[in-house]
Amino acid sequence: MSDATTRVRRMLDLTLEEHALTVPLVWGDDADTRTIDVFAAVVYREGGEDLPYLVYLQGGPGNEAPRPFHSPTAPSWLDTALAHHRVVMLDQRGTGRSTPVGDLDLAERGAEATAEHLTHLRADAIVRDAEALREHLGAAQWNLLGQSFGGFTSLAYLTAFPDSLDRVFITGGLSTVTRTPDEVYALCYDKMRDASERYYRRFPEHRERMRRLVELAAAGDLVLPRGEVVSVSRLRSAGSALGMNDGWQTVWSLMEQDPRSNAFRHDLAAAMPFGGRNPLYFAFHESSYANGHATRWSAERVEPQDFRDDPTLFTGEHIRREWTQTVPALQPWGEVALRLAEHEWPRLYDADALSSSGARGAAAVYVNDVYVPLEYSLETAALLPDVRLWVTSEHEHNGLRAGQVLGHLLDLAADRRIR
Repeated sequence: MSDATTRVRRMLDLTLEEHALTVPLVWGDDADTRTIDVFAAVVYREGGEDLPYLVYLQGGPGNEAPRPFHSPTAPSWLDTALAHHRVVMLDQRGTGRSTPVGDLDLAERGAEATAEHLTHLRADAIVRDAEALREHLGAAQWNLLGQSFGGFTSLAYLTAFPDSLDRVFITGGLSTVTRTPDEVYALCYDKMRDASERYYRRFPEHRERMRRLVELAAAGDLVLPRGEVVSVSRLRSAGSALGMNDGWQTVWSLMEQDPRSNAFRHDLAAAMPFGGRNPLYFAFHESSYANGHATRWSAERVEPQDFRDDPTLFTGEHIRREWTQTVPALQPWGEVALRLAEHEWPRLYDADALSSSGARGAAAVYVNDVYVPLEYSLETAALLPDVRLWVTSEHEHNGLRAGQVLGHLLDLAADRRIR
């Protein structure tokens, strides 16, 4: 780390310490002199200046940390966290104010150099950035709260620097550390099949409406306000919303609207994952599950036959290669995505290291999680016997934002009865 700056801001009842660090783009390679900036905001209330740190690791990959606002705080879990911690909102490298990567960078660098740059933005590098920040703040240890991909990053942290961590809290992010991307996406298809059938049992008339929408998409007659001609695979990806607590309402609203209406066209554009705001989410999403693998369009390759035969079955985070040609916001990133799909990603996790990490804390595992399957989460949990589990069907993947999940986990880790 070569440089660091700090600024203190106050937003009514919240104090924000803003920290910017200059760190190596490539950790561990002294010959590579490239650097990036990493930004984090430390948030606390009056009287909380000496509370322990809790680092929030955002889901994604490719999303910045949420911005905190005064009471009632946003995000919704922040009130609970601030009662016990100073919360560190870290913009993961490549996002937010941490030297973000976007369309203009791609245009300046070109696809080959951009793809190479993105290979240095994964969880292992995020962990090294966090370690630099911990040292900058003078903390001997701190705590983690990892949501979804942030939980994956927490596992990488436990693999590499377990002594830096006191407690670890993970929500919907106990990733497999032994399975291949193919195994993960195959099981995620099973989860989306179940989610689709549950939805159609609840709203049986919507299956025929979905068939009609599929016909319109196949004919090129679903055109979004910004010009995207929606393919059948893109239409089906709107079912990704079924992985959220209230996501069925998003799908229900689409099915009830006239597909020729402005409301439908705009709402469909908002419902489909993988857009232009966070291109990293598309460009190297599958690398999240690559623990020493090349992904080679894993989700596309393992698509089950019934999904090919029945286009009314919704898909989730199942990326398609065709989107590099058919989605205008993603087209500039097509060559980058193609290159990264062939990249042999290094290992992120080590099962033996996790088993010997001494990790303590608590984790929420969602029974019906369509993104991070229950079965593989339980395999990883078995490596972390002192990370107490809350296995629940009360919430879906976004339970941290939608309910009192963090409070439950804090109680579990402290051996208090769940409220």
